[in-house]
Amino acid sequence: MRYSIRGPRRGPALLATSVALATAAACSGGPASGPASAPSPGSATAAAPTSAPPSPTPTPTRTYPLSSAPRTVPAVRAHEAARGPGWKPAPTGGVVIAANSGGLADEGKLIAGELGIPYRGAVAAGPGDVELALGGTGAPESYTLVVRDDRVRISGPDEAGVFYGTRTLKQSVKATGAMPEGTVNDRPAKPQRGLNVDTARKHFTAAWIEDRIREMGDLKLNQLGLHFSDDQGFRIASDSHPEVVSAQHLTKAEVRRILALAAERHVTVVPEIDSPGHLGAVIAAHPDLQLRSATGRAPRGAVDIANPASAKIVDDLLREYAQLFPGAYWHLGADEYVALMAKDPEATYPELARAAKAKYGPSGRVQDLATGWLNDRAAVVRPTGKTLKAWNDGFFTGGVVNAAKDLEVEYWTGKEIGARQPVSYLSQGRKMVNLNDEYLYYVLGEPNDFAYPTGRRIYEQWTPLVVRGTAPVPAKYDAQILGARFAVWCDLANSQTPAQVAAGIRLPLAALSQKVWNPAKPTQSWDRFRALAEQVR
Repeated sequence: MRYSIRGPRRGPALLATSVALATAAACSGGPASGPASAPSPGSATAAAPTSAPPSPTPTPTRTYPLSSAPRTVPAVRAHEAARGPGWKPAPTGGVVIAANSGGLADEGKLIAGELGIPYRGAVAAGPGDVELALGGTGAPESYTLVVRDDRVRISGPDEAGVFYGTRTLKQSVKATGAMPEGTVNDRPAKPQRGLNVDTARKHFTAAWIEDRIREMGDLKLNQLGLHFSDDQGFRIASDSHPEVVSAQHLTKAEVRRILALAAERHVTVVPEIDSPGHLGAVIAAHPDLQLRSATGRAPRGAVDIANPASAKIVDDLLREYAQLFPGAYWHLGADEYVALMAKDPEATYPELARAAKAKYGPSGRVQDLATGWLNDRAAVVRPTGKTLKAWNDGFFTGGVVNAAKDLEVEYWTGKEIGARQPVSYLSQGRKMVNLNDEYLYYVLGEPNDFAYPTGRRIYEQWTPLVVRGTAPVPAKYDAQILGARFAVWCDLANSQTPAQVAAGIRLPLAALSQKVWNPAKPTQSWDRFRALAEQVR
């Protein structure tokens, strides 16, 4: 595209006329342009009048090179280059909302404040403006961003996609001062992309969690898992069972504030009350629920699933918090139930073995009792319409009871005794979310041979198909792998401060965002990606 620096543009016909006039003047020895010569005194006839003065000499025009893709994390999927100056925030511009797009007011006010330009609401877009619009077709969370004629238009079929378009605009301006000319067509590869935080073993303030939500929104991550109940603590206030709540906890008002910000940044909060293991905080207030072995050993955090009182208190909590959290997902836990980690569960926990046979017949085993527990907890939450999740080691084969088919598998480890390969679930048609502990587990204190994951290793080696260890599952299962979350676990809670955790996960989270947005091999080196991630944060 060409733009005149000053003066009117000259067309080919006008330019040809000027050249012809200049040539004629040169042949007669006169000037190429200027006033006609006056007749000489006493001349019988005046000189023939000249034609009208030609236009001024044409001014040069500027030719812009083809634009480059905007510099963002994650990188955009497609950019159609164009010639032009791009767009920069200016005091004369503002953010406006297109017709029938009033639901984008929050997105408009946010990006206007971030860019330092006014928000003008539902008015027609003019030069220098950013216009947000709902409409068109495309994948969920997709958007189109067009820069042309000194204005930006971001459109998408839903509010989340338009929001992600504003994140692209924000990051590009932060990286280079401008949004390049051309068209961005962008969408995520995976629908579930996020961060999991263990707030049970270590208390994180509402402000800390809110900062992570802001960071996630800018990285186009859309899911925050909160593991708020475990052996070391129960971290959200309860009306039904206040006795189980730890001294340091989030109030319900703080949770609602977190949820409001999450909704604004298009992040869904996924709560988790893990059971029947990891319930030490509940058992501390209700020791009668403790599971005991044949020798009287009391494994930490494991409730007696043959005791109806265990189910009642967990169901009370599930019903209470399912109302507090309005999001589309609920995590039921189900991992590391100690009774099933014994070499011979039936001999080690004979009371559970008897209960399994009484409920499921002579072939019933402890694993069937645990699977029945999981299905019963799912039945409590299912009427809310939430999608239900459970950890991979809560699913068993070869029993008389199978886990409900609508449960999503959250695959985290292959290190547990008897852990099944991911393909074992995928071949049954199960949907899966990747939390591979080889790449995506940030375990405070690095116990049990864990090492703090690096962004570089995620960026260069991992993809959503790498569910267990370092080898990918066959590509034919790609559609069943719904995404991934990076997980913070606070096993040795005092090993890092909350600020150190935030700093430690920043680059791994950025790398994850790139690979769940576009799992293809990145085009830029890790060093360049890291520098950009630092620049746009």
